[in-house]
Amino acid sequence: MEATDVLISAPVAKKKLETNCPVTLTSEVLGGKWKPVIIYNVSRGVNRFGEMQRAMPGISKKMLTQELRDLERNGILNRKIYAQIPPKVEYSLTDMGKATLPILNAMADWSMKYLFR
Repeated sequence: MEATDVLISAPVAKKKLETNCPVTLTSEVLGGKWKPVIIYNVSRGVNRFGEMQRAMPGISKKMLTQELRDLERNGILNRKIYAQIPPKVEYSLTDMGKATLPILNAMADWSMKYLFR
C-alpha cells in the first residue's frame, strides 16, 4: 500500500490533502490548539462536555463542540449518548485514539527538552 492509498481512504482526506506526506495527515487529524488537549483529557477520564470545558479554560462551547465532532468524525473519539433526562453524553478514545498517546507523549518530551535547552 502506498502513502496515497492511505490518504485517499482516511476520513480527513475527504477534503483532498494537497500533499502525500504522512506528517501532513497526522497534523490534519491531531493538529491545532485544542485537539491534543482534548485527547489528553479524555485519556485521563475527563469524558463529559462540561468537565472538558472546565479542564480547558479559554475554549468556547462552539470550539469544543467543533473539535469533538472533528475527532469523532476522524475516528479518534467515540461518543456515547445515554437515553435519560437530562441527556448524558460521554466521550472515550477509540483504538486509533489510544494510538495517538505515544505521539502526544513524544511531543511533550520534546517540548520539555526544547524549553530547558
